Amino acid sequence: MAAKRLLDDSDQDKHKRIRTTTTPFASAIGEIVMVKNMQNLFSGLEPLLRRVVNEEVERAMRQCYPPRSITRSPSLRLQAMEHPSSFQFIFKKKLSLSIFTGSRLLDMDGNSINVILVDKSNGQNVPTSLPHPIKIEIVVLDGDFPSSEKESSWTSEEFNSNIVKERTGKRPLLTGELNLTMRDGIAPIGDIEFTDNSSWTRSRKFRLGVRVVPGTNQNVQIREGMTEPFVVKDHRGELYKKHHPPSLNDEVWRLEKIGKDGAFHKKLTLAKITTVQEFLKLSVIDPQRLRKILGIAMSEKMWDATMKHAKSCVMENKVYVYRGPQFTIHLNAICQMVRAYNINGQTIPNRDINNINKQNYIQSYVREAYDRWNELEEIDEALNDNVALLTQGERMEQFQNNNNHQVSYDQNDFFVDKSGCIEWSPFATSPLVNGIAYSFSGAITDDGALRWH
Repeated sequence: MAAKRLLDDSDQDKHKRIRTTTTPFASAIGEIVMVKNMQNLFSGLEPLLRRVVNEEVERAMRQCYPPRSITRSPSLRLQAMEHPSSFQFIFKKKLSLSIFTGSRLLDMDGNSINVILVDKSNGQNVPTSLPHPIKIEIVVLDGDFPSSEKESSWTSEEFNSNIVKERTGKRPLLTGELNLTMRDGIAPIGDIEFTDNSSWTRSRKFRLGVRVVPGTNQNVQIREGMTEPFVVKDHRGELYKKHHPPSLNDEVWRLEKIGKDGAFHKKLTLAKITTVQEFLKLSVIDPQRLRKILGIAMSEKMWDATMKHAKSCVMENKVYVYRGPQFTIHLNAICQMVRAYNINGQTIPNRDINNINKQNYIQSYVREAYDRWNELEEIDEALNDNVALLTQGERMEQFQNNNNHQVSYDQNDFFVDKSGCIEWSPFATSPLVNGIAYSFSGAITDDGALRWH
């Protein structure tokens, strides 16, 4: 019995030792698991606690301080006022379009943009000024702000909430001289340009806005101003833009409805019509051939748009002289006859020009001059100081010239003075036969001829 009791005591001691050796290991594992769980718990609780603390702090501040004392620009609340100010910023002129990234923004006259201060108390924009400088800033707004129902009643909070910032990872949307000082009611804007296009915004358009710099108020309430909405295109698009007005030396694809490297451009290039001047010359001499070159793909509406744009071209002050055995004719840059002389150097009277035989001579001379254009003599001469563009030339019944004698339309196609001498004028309304015309605007007739009038 004593031996058995000794054995049992020995076994119990052994089990106790095993239990005592395994307990610290298990405890360590448990502690590690517990610490890990606590870390995960704290990681999850941290954002929640931060948000709760922030909300409680903001709530306490709103209770302790008036709302105006913690807003962005308290005294400058040109914003959501019970009695809106009669002062407002406006842009003096509209912007020049089209607008491309990386290009300086200018007004419609090609000059620097100006912001002015106006007083609208009497319902009109009356320029005014304040006795002290005003610090203003230029911002970008979404193009569809304000909505139609709030076109003139938007608040400053709405204005500020519609300011557009750059896309993530992009440069500032608008760069340059954005902070200005207005003195004497005007603030010229220096170099500013967009760095990104407007295609990614909800309206696909931007506006420029102007407001007082927050925190610089001098106890004067001034309403913000903005431009009309506009599209901003990538700079690479500028390489393909149309010119308004085009110049004679512009490539022909600068005209409306003729795209660079497009079907019409390729057809004209094959016909050796590469410039606006060559396009206009052929439209005067042989409009049917020009229409045939462009083909049926150019509709009547497209043709009208192209011709209207082409005829807005600025004319050069040059006359091209072609001398024949019986006549000498002077042509302008697009092969319109401006003057004709006989072999003795005298201006040919209108009554003789309209003699059908001599008229045929003149026509043939004009066509010969067109075919031998590079051989013609060039003379610098201002054709008419009153008209610079082909599209100008409204109908005039009579006007006074330098010699104070009256001139009027002749029924036989030419603009003449009372002596009966032919003299070129942009106000002539009727063409010679076969489509050779001498006036500044025109249309396509049923037979396909281009009639300038």
